[in-house]
Amino acid sequence: MKQFGKILKFESKNYFTNKVFVGVTLFLVLAIAVVMFFPRVTKSTGSEEVAAPQDLPIMLVVSDTQAHAQSLEESFSAAFPSYRVVLSQGSVEDVKEKITSGEAECAFVIESLTAYTYYVNNLSMYDSNTHTADTLLQKIYQMNAMLDSGMTAQEAENAISIPIENKTENLGKNQMQNFFYTYIMIFALYMVILLYGQMVATNVATEKSSRAMELLITSAKPVSMMFGKVIASCIAGLIQLVAVFGSALVCFNLNQEYWAENPMVSSIFDMPVDLFLYMLVFFILGFFIYAFMYGAIGSTASKLEDINTAVMPITMLFVVAFLVVIFSMSAGEVDTLVMKVCSFIPFTSPMAMFTRLAMSTVPVYEVILSIVILIGSAVGIGILAAKIYRVGVLLYGTRPKLSSILKALKKA
Repeated sequence: MKQFGKILKFESKNYFTNKVFVGVTLFLVLAIAVVMFFPRVTKSTGSEEVAAPQDLPIMLVVSDTQAHAQSLEESFSAAFPSYRVVLSQGSVEDVKEKITSGEAECAFVIESLTAYTYYVNNLSMYDSNTHTADTLLQKIYQMNAMLDSGMTAQEAENAISIPIENKTENLGKNQMQNFFYTYIMIFALYMVILLYGQMVATNVATEKSSRAMELLITSAKPVSMMFGKVIASCIAGLIQLVAVFGSALVCFNLNQEYWAENPMVSSIFDMPVDLFLYMLVFFILGFFIYAFMYGAIGSTASKLEDINTAVMPITMLFVVAFLVVIFSMSAGEVDTLVMKVCSFIPFTSPMAMFTRLAMSTVPVYEVILSIVILIGSAVGIGILAAKIYRVGVLLYGTRPKLSSILKALKKA
């Protein structure tokens, strides 16, 4: 235990005195703070002032029927408050010229209440003007049809705008509400495991290439060394995540009123406490499993140049697990057979089970079983990684094959 404590302290010190680690952490915290304070700054500089009508972009409305011209102008002005709607009597060529010259941003040429042509210079992928115009003209057409059939204007308005009451009672999880913070947490887990797993493998390979590992292995047990390195990297990763997400939470609470109109951002910081605790459990256990594997592979590499090639199978395994979870989330089907199976496989369960917990209702026994399998797998893989670490000290030259490692483990 004393050896483990010394190794843990030494490895932790290496992380927290690393200028790159500290610099990246501070940069991320500062970047998050800037993003969270951005709405406050923009509103304090007067960006919330309502633009004067003459400053709004111009939308031309051209109608061949004079009978509906006035009502069209009033209706379009109400439906498009971000435009200054101008009724025009010019030809289509005049309308095109005004748009291409920048005098107007767009135009609706109304042939009838059921047909029109929309003109715009550069059509944005987010342009929804035609959808709004369709709804508007449909309402005007219905109103006129009712008036022609003998209904009064008030009766026609009541018939068209009758409110529809509906209630939704969610008995499980709201997938849309939980999607954003689930995605962010899964992505953070993905990045941290890949980053720190690679760092563990690189540190082990560096010690081996400098022959320092041979001295360390004679003064400390392989299990103590492997667990010390992995737990130190896990602590560093947790502290970095807490610093980044903790600063984001503090800055969001300071500017919460400025984000009230953004449900996506608000939902990210509305994670239930129990789900956050589950996230920590699956993060730590998943991190241990992959970090042990990275450390074991790193001990078999004789040169730093071999690290990227050596850890490729582990990286690909983790990427596949990540993609399976992301595709299931995007499809809104997190309780498929594939996801249920992945919830009990140690290499995929940290992300798969957490996603199911966040976006579905999972029986308690499945959660407990998944965690027990993860704990047993983490301990087993850690012990096996320590044995490979001990054997890897003696394997120099070309990168050994799996059969050579297994033979060495039997002899050890």
